[in-house]
Amino acid sequence: MPQINRVLVTGGAGFLGSHLCERLVDQGHDVVCVDNFFTSQKTNVAHLLGRPNFDLIRHDITQPLVLEVDQIFNLACPAAPGHYQYNPIKTLKTSVMGAINTLGLAKRCRAKILQASTSEVYGDPEVHPQPESYRGAVNPIGPRACYDEGKRAAETLFVDYYRVHKLNVRIVRIFNTYGPSMHPYDGRVVSNFIRQAIRGEDITVFGDGSQTRSFCYRDDLIEGMLRMMNGSDDFIGPVNLGNPDEFTIVELAKLVIELTGSKSKIIHKDLPVDDPTRRRPDITLAKTKLGWQPQTRLREGLEKTIAWFRTIRWEEFRAPTPNY
Repeated sequence: MPQINRVLVTGGAGFLGSHLCERLVDQGHDVVCVDNFFTSQKTNVAHLLGRPNFDLIRHDITQPLVLEVDQIFNLACPAAPGHYQYNPIKTLKTSVMGAINTLGLAKRCRAKILQASTSEVYGDPEVHPQPESYRGAVNPIGPRACYDEGKRAAETLFVDYYRVHKLNVRIVRIFNTYGPSMHPYDGRVVSNFIRQAIRGEDITVFGDGSQTRSFCYRDDLIEGMLRMMNGSDDFIGPVNLGNPDEFTIVELAKLVIELTGSKSKIIHKDLPVDDPTRRRPDITLAKTKLGWQPQTRLREGLEKTIAWFRTIRWEEFRAPTPNY
């Protein structure tokens, strides 16, 4: 019989966190979802509230939390530039203090703990595609630094807790991810384009649109996280999780217009400061260590995501900040 764990998911009502909670609850684990609902929606986990093995706590992870758990997935942090730049000091505190608090909890409970890091640790990369061995090209005083450097500092803390306290840590670096349950105002490029296309608005492309990204479908990403948490204790990462198929932003915009049947026009605005020009994961390590690679092609994933967007009631969502 599979082992039943007590699992804490911080940021558990967010886009990825809510799907992770759903997977864990369905597997029979006792799940505690913690979220402060800054960029997330309680509706993401409302369908789990009646389940006997699910609990929801409104809490800001910059403050200590006392629980008894076996596993911790630390996903708490706003992920879109407009949101994390809205309060950059709070963003940095969420990454650093959130790591300190969850690591302290894991140390006391002797729990396994996984850090949801990001491809942003590579900055505007000079190496392409990006392997985990690449140390990145990050501007430590730029407008994106609160997120980039916060996540890098969190990785440092995780590895130091591993070295000093022999804590059972895991680190995954998440590349662009999309899928159903994305907040329509979460600031991610996929949700922005779908929202604009469905509503017949101009689709906003920053720069000339030649910059590239790699888009991983939500279900594939969560499968990679679960494999990392439950994998061999001698592999702590970091490991890239993302789809190695690379697309320009203009290609994405045109595909969204095609799949939605929209009459939207593409307009261009100035490229934000320090916006990466290329982003694509080298997933050799994930294939080797986790037996993992994405299964969902972009067109298929977008079709599912667009279908979900067509079901939502727009008035039930609010933009977390004035930036979107």
